[in-house]
Amino acid sequence: MRAVKWFVVLAFVLAAIPAAAQVDEKKINVNFGGGYTIALSDVRDHLGDGYNVSLGMTFNFNKNFGVQVEYGFNGLGQKQIDIPVCDTPGCPNPDDSPFYADMNMQYLDFNLVLRGGGSGTVTPYAIVGVGYYYRPVKVTTPAVGYVPGYCDPFWYWCYPGGWVSYDKVVGSRSSNDFGMDFGGGVSFKLGDSASMYLEARYHYIWGPSYSVTDAAGKVYSGTANGQFMPIVVGIKF
Repeated sequence: MRAVKWFVVLAFVLAAIPAAAQVDEKKINVNFGGGYTIALSDVRDHLGDGYNVSLGMTFNFNKNFGVQVEYGFNGLGQKQIDIPVCDTPGCPNPDDSPFYADMNMQYLDFNLVLRGGGSGTVTPYAIVGVGYYYRPVKVTTPAVGYVPGYCDPFWYWCYPGGWVSYDKVVGSRSSNDFGMDFGGGVSFKLGDSASMYLEARYHYIWGPSYSVTDAAGKVYSGTANGQFMPIVVGIKF
């Protein structure tokens, strides 16, 4: 949770900056940001942290209250999981083989934005809302295959042929689910028409349930709920 600690420290630093005038909120703000995404809870056991980019629009009813529509893309890192593999079903001594998952989390959120009474160039705010989430995942494992000789002048490359390693796709799925998000941040005025913001937001996604019985009669079941925390630095116009 080192990224969260840095967010808290930077928020206090920004709040301590001398102020000159209250931040003016326009009728409509457009925001663009990016940063670091932390995988939380059970998700962290299967996927790594990653990055995020987001684009949103906020309709301001007054200086303290607005409604935001935002799209976000979160690319998550791989994590190796070793699974026992047999050449034939039911072999007595399976060997562990590495499997990897590539996943991204995309969302369209509808949020309420509540701004505090900050003075001058810095304004704290809270954000809460609901959204629609799309999560595709692809599972791969290392394999070996034979490639015949080949030349491609546009690749500036010729290969004489031979055995090569590659990633074999063993599964590809996606899920569309509803979720919620809440968090907060600080907005730092850069001039008359732009502000910088620093934000941390928690996302919880209600995923599908699953239940599978293997050839030996063992039942595997659970729920693919998602929990993430993007840390975002961005610009608001």
